Amino acid sequence: MKNAPSFLGYSRLDAEITAHTIDHREQIDLSTDHAVRTPDQPLYRNLFAPTQWPSPSYMPNFKPVYSEYITLMGGISIFFTSLIAEAIGLPATAFNKYFDKNQQHKLKIVKYPDLKELGLWKEGEEVPEGQGVGPHKDSMFTSYLLQVTKHRGLQVQNLKGQWIDCPPIDGTLVVAIGQGMEALTQGVCMSTTHRVLSPAPGSGARFSVPFFQGVSLDAEFDELNDLEGGGGVGKVPEEIREMRRKVVARNGGRLDDVEFTFQGGHGARTLGEATLKNRIKSHPDVGERWYPEILAEIRAQQKRERDEAGRKKAAVPHPAQDGAPVAGGLGRAVEAH
Repeated sequence: MKNAPSFLGYSRLDAEITAHTIDHREQIDLSTDHAVRTPDQPLYRNLFAPTQWPSPSYMPNFKPVYSEYITLMGGISIFFTSLIAEAIGLPATAFNKYFDKNQQHKLKIVKYPDLKELGLWKEGEEVPEGQGVGPHKDSMFTSYLLQVTKHRGLQVQNLKGQWIDCPPIDGTLVVAIGQGMEALTQGVCMSTTHRVLSPAPGSGARFSVPFFQGVSLDAEFDELNDLEGGGGVGKVPEEIREMRRKVVARNGGRLDDVEFTFQGGHGARTLGEATLKNRIKSHPDVGERWYPEILAEIRAQQKRERDEAGRKKAAVPHPAQDGAPVAGGLGRAVEAH
């Protein structure tokens, strides 16, 4: 992957970081193929590129199978998004303006080695909790996970902050809501905080295939958030928003381990700029080679956030001690994949 500014291709074991901690997984990132960025296009257009496919001489069916899967899942994801719009009182076409004609969608093939293979456990020792991938929210609208093996490990976090197992069920996909969907639906469709624990010692590797619905990277945050000026997808009806508020209240507020980073762009003007920064944050080896100045800015910002979080932690009782929900902006992870 580090050979490509697109972040497409193979990523070795322990190369990715989530929640400021190394993820014990290896993966290959695939995408619908696009032309290489031209100099007149914005830098985030580097994310659009031909995929680094495995050689057909070794794996002749790999590209045809996964290209077809990406295409089929792209159609399913856009149709499913129209159903979400209708379910919350919006026109079925509400999200359409955020999809390009030749929309880029992405897919990963992920291997999570078990704790014994990772060398994190030895016979007679207590079994640790390995981080396959740390707590995070996906970035955009929806994502769809095919759990290939029978391993447990995927967990989602409920409103009370509890981690709930999401075991594989034959013939199903796990659907996660992204931060973009939460922002555009005015909080009604809450983004899913999730993580993956490393498989138990001796149980073999866990494999999964997550598909990520793409959206137009040229969309601007000012337009996305300008409901009064006709931006976004339109206002969700008040009765629907009230239903969500009641659910949150019934659970005693929202305790979430992951900070919501989408709305406002955090200094980025477009979705593309924000997405590029998130990719650099998650894959610093790619950032060091292709985007050193942006990576330096990210690391400086992370240091400021750690310092600020440390000051707040010293000044405010911990939620576990006083029972209060975590306030927005105090989440410990900022990556979104």
